[in-house]
Amino acid sequence: MNTIIEWMLQGDVSIQYLTQKYLLQEDQNDLKELRERISSEGWGKKFLQARNASGYWGRRFYQPKWISSHYTLLDLRYLEIEPVEPIKETLNLILNQCKAPDGSINESITRETGDLCVNGMFLNYASFWGSPEVALKSIVDHILKNQMPDGGFNCEWKTKSAVHSSMHTTISVVEGIWEYIKAGYSYRVNELKRAKAEAEEFLLMHRLFKSDKTGEIIDKKWTMLSFPSRWQYDILRALIYFVDSGKSYDPRMEDALDVLISKRRKNGAWPVQAKHPGLVHFDMEKTGGSSRFNTLRALRVLNEYSVA
Repeated sequence: MNTIIEWMLQGDVSIQYLTQKYLLQEDQNDLKELRERISSEGWGKKFLQARNASGYWGRRFYQPKWISSHYTLLDLRYLEIEPVEPIKETLNLILNQCKAPDGSINESITRETGDLCVNGMFLNYASFWGSPEVALKSIVDHILKNQMPDGGFNCEWKTKSAVHSSMHTTISVVEGIWEYIKAGYSYRVNELKRAKAEAEEFLLMHRLFKSDKTGEIIDKKWTMLSFPSRWQYDILRALIYFVDSGKSYDPRMEDALDVLISKRRKNGAWPVQAKHPGLVHFDMEKTGGSSRFNTLRALRVLNEYSVA
């Protein structure tokens, strides 16, 4: 076993589980007990202990960032924790109490409809933990009726008349669509597969971080590796999405892969380069330091696309 893998296996129990699952490709049945420990040890336990007596984290669904129910559930989904009872209870509360009149998950009582990014992220973790299909139908409807003509998505399309899709919104939505498809739900699944393919093309058309017109970098922040990503886009988030969804190598990934390779440190690890300001329950990893989570994701990407 090489040194970097040994280092990964010294991390949080969730990292141990994910390393053995994805990098060592060990049998899922053999990892059952390890996965069960995520809820009773380390990061998973800390997140679960921060839940309020109300059944929510923070103030109900979305406030404050990043200790709300929404972003805490997203963090727990990254850990691939099992759907333990507190998680299922909070998901049910959100589905029963936080829907707008149009059926979207609504993050604010001052808005008539839910944010598209938030609904994509919600669909991601709700599907991952097996929420009832009937409760997700209105969210699927909301996503499908808000796809833009260029194939992507933008949470400001109808509220602020955006004319171009957003990489931030698009990645959040396709992650949710893929998790829904993978979970085996059937409602409007063929339409979702079409939308997913079109949105992926939108990301690839931009070589994951460049203008499709000039070839210039759209936002240098997208080349900075963050964890957790929250709602924000970066190239590693896009690349690991393509790995997770089974997308074959595409030459338009090459520029992003080159940037990712350039960020590998001499010790074989990748760092956390960017932290998105806001309240947190605790820091899983320190900005500027070697990151087991980003190293896990980067190695998965390079292994999948056969990059040395």
